[in-house]
Amino acid sequence: MYQKFENYLLSILNAPSKKKKLLWLTLGAFILSIALIPTQLVMAKMLPGKNNDTYSIYIDLPSGSSIEQTRQTSECVTALLQKEPEALDMEVFLGTGSPLDFAGLIKGSHFKNNENVAEIVLNLTKKHDRSEPSYRMVQRLRPLIQKECENLTPQTSIKFIEPPAGPPTMAAIVAEIYGNDAAGIRHLSSRVKEVLVKTPGLVDIDIMQDEIVDKLEVRVNSDKIARSGLDIKHVNDTLYLAYEGMPIAVKNSELTSEQIPLFLVLSPEGKKFSSKDVNEVHMKLSSLRLMNTSGMMIPLTEVVEITAVKSNPMIVTKNLHQMTNVLAETDMLSQVYPLMEARNVILDTFTNEYEIHKIGLFNLELIDKKSKERYELLWDGEMEVTLDTFVDLGGAFIAALILIFLLMVIYYKSFVLSGIVLLGSFLSIVGVLFGHLIMDAFTADTFFLTATSLIGFIALIGISSRNSLLLIDFTKSLMIDKKMEKKEAIAYAAATRAKPIFLTAAAIILASTLLASDAVFGGLGISLIFGTIAAVISSLIVVPVLLDNSDLEKHFKSDE
Repeated sequence: MYQKFENYLLSILNAPSKKKKLLWLTLGAFILSIALIPTQLVMAKMLPGKNNDTYSIYIDLPSGSSIEQTRQTSECVTALLQKEPEALDMEVFLGTGSPLDFAGLIKGSHFKNNENVAEIVLNLTKKHDRSEPSYRMVQRLRPLIQKECENLTPQTSIKFIEPPAGPPTMAAIVAEIYGNDAAGIRHLSSRVKEVLVKTPGLVDIDIMQDEIVDKLEVRVNSDKIARSGLDIKHVNDTLYLAYEGMPIAVKNSELTSEQIPLFLVLSPEGKKFSSKDVNEVHMKLSSLRLMNTSGMMIPLTEVVEITAVKSNPMIVTKNLHQMTNVLAETDMLSQVYPLMEARNVILDTFTNEYEIHKIGLFNLELIDKKSKERYELLWDGEMEVTLDTFVDLGGAFIAALILIFLLMVIYYKSFVLSGIVLLGSFLSIVGVLFGHLIMDAFTADTFFLTATSLIGFIALIGISSRNSLLLIDFTKSLMIDKKMEKKEAIAYAAATRAKPIFLTAAAIILASTLLASDAVFGGLGISLIFGTIAAVISSLIVVPVLLDNSDLEKHFKSDE
């Protein structure tokens, strides 16, 4: 078999037309593989979806919503989740966040403490016991639950949060909007949200800011309190006692050595208001009466004023700069492509209000044409982590190529031979990209080019370089020691080294099959498998042709 391969290689080396055809085919395969990325046939993502045994559901009602409205929405969600046969159990946290977990660490769920928020933690059966992965379940349930439950209270936001496969981020895409005018930031963030809502592939869009809502404020009239023989503390305690509750007495028990406090508060029905109306609140508070120093019972509404006011939203800052965040998750897609589409829409449609200037690769500066206020739109989240990771790994790849090239120059004292080694190593990218395309065709989910895929590609450089080095050194030995002619030496060296190269490649491929099925390291496994195949073809066919086109006698003499 090796003799046949040697003869085949000699037939190529002795025919200039075949060599030229082979090199053109190699160049075409390289160009086609690179074109897979801009054409989105192979899509890049930080890490693919991870099949978890649990996930959370964040429920955010508009500011000013009551705990009863939050409870109603939560019950709607849990009723739909209970129909899932793979749901083991769930826990609802009304008015607060769930205990801190990996995802909530960055998303700030432990800071939630308001009547309009709730979290539901759902535990599933073990991933090996169910056919549907958690991310597919989330994709299926999200539109159903949002359609059924978000309409119970207008402007409700229900978001599905899964434990991340990699570094936790606030969201897949985060638009950070900075400025000095709070109203301008609010307006710009609303427009950005509208763009993200219309962008295909984005879900769970929300703005991290409090809504400005109408509310009723109970203000104490100190003059009336003084004339009525009451005091302000008495009024405040009565209001707190009625709607929040407090201990008013203690009870002794033989079962405990400590006194048991007796807690007094209005019943849930007694605390409810049928509508957000001044007259309704006035009627409810008029039933609360206070005894003054003369023993007279005075209605609470005689010493307080009920006024309709606007709520004061929380001011959010980052690095001492006022800002707000617009969040969006991706629905089984990469983050980069929806962001680029949304950014193009912003550039095309926001020019009616703002002068837009580009900052860096994706960020924008917007200047209001009327007020001349300056705002910055900075992109963050998992998208930013993805870009940073790919840039860093790209830098590591370039550094590896440069170091290998310098080492080869020192070893061979030839830029040409060093370039051949480098080119043979770089061609493994053809196998990496086409391998991801093939796997994407045979898998139900999108098979992304991930950070682990690039790690596998970088690891292949050393393997490919080793194959080329062995081939060049063996060819040199045959030409100098055995006095063989160049073409014969190259063909014989390639055929002789084919067996150890095949054995090494087989060991790498078999070991990498264990990684190929893993959610996180699948890209690493596929890169090693298909990249190794491309590296073997490059080492045994392309590198010999390149060596034949070089002046080996001159290079080997200079090496001596």
